[in-house]
Amino acid sequence: MVKITITQNEGNQRLDRFLRKYLKRAPLAMIYKLIRKDIKVNGKRGKEDTMLEEGDEVSIYLPEEKLAELTAPVKRKRARRTFGIVYEDDNVLVVNKPSGLLTHGDSHEKKNTLANQVLGYLQDNGEYDPAQEKTFSPAPANRLDRNTSGLVLFGKNAEALRELTSLMSNKEHVDKIYRAVVCGSLDGETRIDGRLVKDQEKNLVRVDDAGKEALTYVESLEHGKRLSLVEIRIVTGRTHQIRVHLADIGHPVAGDAKYGKPAVNRKLFEKFGVSSQMLHAYEIKLGQIQGELGYLSGKEFRAPVPELFERIMEEYN
Repeated sequence: MVKITITQNEGNQRLDRFLRKYLKRAPLAMIYKLIRKDIKVNGKRGKEDTMLEEGDEVSIYLPEEKLAELTAPVKRKRARRTFGIVYEDDNVLVVNKPSGLLTHGDSHEKKNTLANQVLGYLQDNGEYDPAQEKTFSPAPANRLDRNTSGLVLFGKNAEALRELTSLMSNKEHVDKIYRAVVCGSLDGETRIDGRLVKDQEKNLVRVDDAGKEALTYVESLEHGKRLSLVEIRIVTGRTHQIRVHLADIGHPVAGDAKYGKPAVNRKLFEKFGVSSQMLHAYEIKLGQIQGELGYLSGKEFRAPVPELFERIMEEYN
């Protein structure tokens, strides 16, 4: 039998979720069988949805050899750092993600991701030691498409990550502002409220009255005959929302292979090497915050717009 005392980073989660992370190499069916027969919480039988709190004691009735096998660390591949640091304190890290980098791994790329780069950075600084953490690792509270650059917020501890994740999904407490180079001459301010439907198989989104509500505000910062630089504020956070909304009004994001204009994209690639959408998560404004992160109330984070945006606006209009 092994007894585990739940730490602050491991509390406030269900028993089954804790075990899935702690017993890294155990099949899911085994974990649920263990909960029924071989695990107690504070000396009593627990259930899958038993909520663990800091200080709770979890007892696992397994031979030490078997437990060592199931908890053996999964070797994490280190990735060279390519992100910029916008803000950092003991709880939060705000980074500027470059275009072309996945936030999380997928079936094609597991090593070189923003999440892995940040873990390597925190390990090098002595702020994260995977050998000391049974289940928690710092993680992003928001995500960007691979080819969208800009701000991503990471929680360094479990409580900060929970608060950030809740905060980033609350439109009343967070303003998310993007900048983009779009096709055509777009001047003034525009409100776009087309509802969106996602085709899961094709990973494409379209405007459809039967879809989910989506609201985007666009303001022109600079417009020319061929391209315009715009600032975008999203009220909702639907998949591909900005790209689909701008395409729907005839001003798709320059370089966007899914929703853009092939002829414009081809010329931008030939002249400037543009190979993806010119969309950047520029600013995040925080409102009134409660809890551990209350000191961030009113904080504004900005990630500088890529130099290529300005160069194209100057040389291609």
